[in-house]
Amino acid sequence: MDYYVVIPIHNEEDFLQKTLDSVMEQTLAPKKVILVNDNSTDNTENIINEYTLKSSVFKKINSISSAQHMPGSKVVNAFNKGLEQLDENYNFIVKLDADLILPSNYFETISNHFKQKKNLGICGGFIYEQKNNGKWVLNHPMDKDHIRGAIKAYSKDCFKAIGGLKNAMGWDTVDELLARYNGFTLHTDDELKVKHLRPTGKAYNAKAKRLQGKAMYSMRYGFIITTIASLKMALKNKSIKSFWNNMLGYIQATRNNTAYLVTEEEGKFIKDLRWKNIKRKIKA
Repeated sequence: MDYYVVIPIHNEEDFLQKTLDSVMEQTLAPKKVILVNDNSTDNTENIINEYTLKSSVFKKINSISSAQHMPGSKVVNAFNKGLEQLDENYNFIVKLDADLILPSNYFETISNHFKQKKNLGICGGFIYEQKNNGKWVLNHPMDKDHIRGAIKAYSKDCFKAIGGLKNAMGWDTVDELLARYNGFTLHTDDELKVKHLRPTGKAYNAKAKRLQGKAMYSMRYGFIITTIASLKMALKNKSIKSFWNNMLGYIQATRNNTAYLVTEEEGKFIKDLRWKNIKRKIKA
């Protein structure tokens, strides 16, 4: 199967080489890898230039955006700049972070999943992070069928059906909800262990803390589901502050009449799906 990769990159001089080496070592090579240099101020662009000389599969584009490392809009804007460089002659498309090491069979395995599962819409592996003792430990804060935003592969049909990636915090949740709404399935492969070189969220600034609650509002969760989801997140993070930040973000979005990311019909589907999952977990 043919696939494209888009890598948004902002100040990744410490990790980028390892990521691109792991892409070059794939047993199933991509047709094209778009390296989006997103306002980097370190040595990132020079590293990108080295790899575009090493292989014609890499193509660089420069994007100017905010220097702040904000989740959501910044990375999706950069991704969409890369997407503009590609045609539609692909079977699946990948949004990849620039601080990862992929196993060499990663995309060959992803390709096989798309071949074998007719309605598969989004696929990926699992992310591991290195602890102080040197051990690589699974970091998966959500349900096991959630594909982390750093390693998402979309079938062409699914990507078109969901309208691409939403330019907001929560893009890597709403994409899965809309995929399900449109009749696609999700798959995570626990044999695909991806090394994440920078712990999740370490570079995010203080403004990002309330965006999760805003995202829950924009996905039409409603107050009760947002409260339950925020409590669950706070328990997993062992941080009551994250609960209050989420709820404050939700309340602010309500007061500001923030635009929704989904239609009313899609929102009803999402809310029903969330309630089913909550009831299933209570019974378990």
